[in-house]
Amino acid sequence: MSYRVLFQSDAQPYRGILPLMQDRCQVEWWRAPELDSATDLTAIEGMYVYSHMRVEGALMERMPNLRVISNFGVGCDHIDLDGAKRLGIPVGNTPGVLDATTADLTFALLMAAARNLLPGYHHARGPDFIQYDASILLGQHITGATIGIVGLGRIGYQVAKRALGFDMDVVYHNRNRNMKAEEDLGARHVSLDELLSTADFITLNMPLTDDTRGMIGSRELGLMKPTAVLVNAARGPVIDQEALVATMRARRIHCAALDVTDPEPLPRDHELLGMDNVIVIPHLGSATVKTRDDMSQMSVENLLAGIEGREVPHRIA
Repeated sequence: MSYRVLFQSDAQPYRGILPLMQDRCQVEWWRAPELDSATDLTAIEGMYVYSHMRVEGALMERMPNLRVISNFGVGCDHIDLDGAKRLGIPVGNTPGVLDATTADLTFALLMAAARNLLPGYHHARGPDFIQYDASILLGQHITGATIGIVGLGRIGYQVAKRALGFDMDVVYHNRNRNMKAEEDLGARHVSLDELLSTADFITLNMPLTDDTRGMIGSRELGLMKPTAVLVNAARGPVIDQEALVATMRARRIHCAALDVTDPEPLPRDHELLGMDNVIVIPHLGSATVKTRDDMSQMSVENLLAGIEGREVPHRIA
């Protein structure tokens, strides 16, 4: 039996996805803004969300036979989860599989920012590097420093584990305390203001919600040490980007390292892209072959389970 699936993507999907569903699904492509002309929505039984295009409740209502929405990734802030609940449509994501990978990337950004790897890379390849100079590109010491993790969930827990390898003092801020992290890793729960004002390295690893949108603004950035490094491996909108631009322009902190931005991608002439104290990479948090293969498997399993009326294995809503 072949199921009708709306495949939502404005980019070529990862190589492992389509082979997993091709024998069971008839795929209808949705590449915005071509949705209305692409397919008869009333026949759609499953929806596969590959990129971060919006999935509103109004769209779900146009698919009366929709049985499941499967998201390639963990973050589902682009999907109207309340609308899905109201309509009784299960939503699946891919939790757990990318925790370690995203924590690795968080720490890679932390280290690159601390030790001026990007300016050093360009200097080493440039015309001015004609002799060794011990006085240039002095970075921030990582070993023994304090790391502040905003959002110590599964990914934040993995970040904290890596920090222990550098003998770092781990403080964190969550709405709720993470007793496992406190007991296993010695992490200490503090207020957001204390974290921002005392940590040498601040990593953002929280989900994007109404509470976290714009959580790091001008006031919060102003609390950070001049030597601080800020890493965003969460979602772009958790930072007030205009406030970040002003902070980095004034060189109020040492460096900002961003895996995510708002919008994503940034316009090619955006000021952040030209700053030597800002690292921007193209949302690589889960970008390893193993992780993306596992995400493909989990997301297609969610899709087929929902279409067939079985329990969605990794249901978020």
